[in-house]
Amino acid sequence: METPGSQSSLHRANLERVVRAVRLAGSLTQAEIARTTGLSAATVSNIVRELREIGTVEVTPTSAGGRRARSVSLSGNAGIVIGVDFGHTHLRVALGNLAHQVLAEESEPLDVDASAAQGLDRAEEVVARLISATGVDEAKIAGVGLGVPGPIDVESGTLGSTSILPGWSGTRPAQELSGRLGVPVHVDNDANLGALGELVWGAGRGVRDLAYIKVASGVGAGLVIDGRIYRGPGGTAGEIGHITLDEAGPVCRCGNRGCLETFTAARYVLPLLHSSHGADLTLERMVRLARERDPGCRRVVGDVGRHIGSGVANLCNLLNPSRVVLGGDLAEAGELILGPIRESVGRYAIPSAARQLSVLPGALGGRAEVLGALALALSEMGDSTLLEGPVPAARHAFT
Repeated sequence: METPGSQSSLHRANLERVVRAVRLAGSLTQAEIARTTGLSAATVSNIVRELREIGTVEVTPTSAGGRRARSVSLSGNAGIVIGVDFGHTHLRVALGNLAHQVLAEESEPLDVDASAAQGLDRAEEVVARLISATGVDEAKIAGVGLGVPGPIDVESGTLGSTSILPGWSGTRPAQELSGRLGVPVHVDNDANLGALGELVWGAGRGVRDLAYIKVASGVGAGLVIDGRIYRGPGGTAGEIGHITLDEAGPVCRCGNRGCLETFTAARYVLPLLHSSHGADLTLERMVRLARERDPGCRRVVGDVGRHIGSGVANLCNLLNPSRVVLGGDLAEAGELILGPIRESVGRYAIPSAARQLSVLPGALGGRAEVLGALALALSEMGDSTLLEGPVPAARHAFT
């Protein structure tokens, strides 16, 4: 029997530290594992050898700083995770392995007025379809990450009031999907998952403090502090869309006036162009026309950027992030929107915070949230079962 402080207990803890570091990063050299875990190079080398022998990790030759090195990643056969992202008008599902490789991905339209039951039915169908298409072993599915466009109560897992998916308010989507699929499901809002996706796979790699800003039907921010998503005690951290810009401004859906959202979200911005561009104008088309030098669209995109920059300046003054990543359709506007954001940050943020900040477009586009859902599933699974090799068989309900 292992006792706290015993050699076997310490060895087990070191094994789990190495597995966790590799699981969260996707792949690391042995030198990087040593820096991340604080273990000696010799200890890391011995642990990697042991994990390789039981089939938990794979080691491949690579280079680091011009020198030969060995890259360590979890075995592609060690387990499978699933990402599910519900958006304003879409459902995206992805399958990935523990080596951070995406095995299959599918997106389809979703009726915004669909009930939670209908949406979860669709998700269940797409998951089953991807499993069938890839031929993965259902027994190896370790967990699911689920993204929804609304606030999630941290303690209860209940989805709060949302005008984006009104038929979902008051539901517990993780619990309900877990009951359907027979595996653990972890849920978070879309902005947090966008931040997690960019942190692991995209424009946030290598950064430990960043904000991911998503502007669509609403405005939200995913906050990463010291390498971890910050949700706050009630799960509502990052509601940047409800920073007040003008106390006499338009009435927001939250009941206040002049929130940042009322100057930047699609529902408020697109009507400004209806008389000149038609009532069927979308955010995506507005951005495309702006890039094609349409004067009205360029003006609106620039104004939106300046307003977002005011909100970002507040974040800089409070949290001092080193990077802001802009996601969603507006990121496709490039410097047409990033330039005005930087202009406002330079004007309203503390100079030292503004100098340290870089503002970049997201690297993942519309995939950020579903990849973030995969990363959520990866981050929430335990390490102990991986020390015995592949994820053990379990009952699943995909077919």
